[in-house]
Amino acid sequence: MTSHQTTQTMKPATAAKKLGVYLEATPAEFQEGVVSRTELNALQTDPPEWLVELRRTGPHPRPVVAAKLGVSISGLARGGVTEALTTEQIDALKQEQPEWLQKERATQAEVRKETARIKEKNAERADEPRGPQA
Repeated sequence: MTSHQTTQTMKPATAAKKLGVYLEATPAEFQEGVVSRTELNALQTDPPEWLVELRRTGPHPRPVVAAKLGVSISGLARGGVTEALTTEQIDALKQEQPEWLQKERATQAEVRKETARIKEKNAERADEPRGPQA
């Protein structure tokens, strides 16, 4: 009896998310097909020119935009940014420093600080002796 291994595939939207690119900006053949795990790995290790250019100039999906601006995805929405942005648009926002961006960056910094505090507190708790063992 021979084992038959099926190829794992994913929808283009899933592959685009894993690649960190905006699906609507990818070539039509990418959007219309399915992507195998092997193809995804090949795209990640040896990206074609369209993928390199898309990652460099955008448009970028909201998670990438949020990361480049140093805010949360919710912060983008509160700031009125609901669409994909190009690298040029992101750089312009960084230069302009609108009030919403300053506020969201400060909020994100507080969240990171609180997360670090909680992590440190939990680490201290883990190091504490547990009392007499039975």
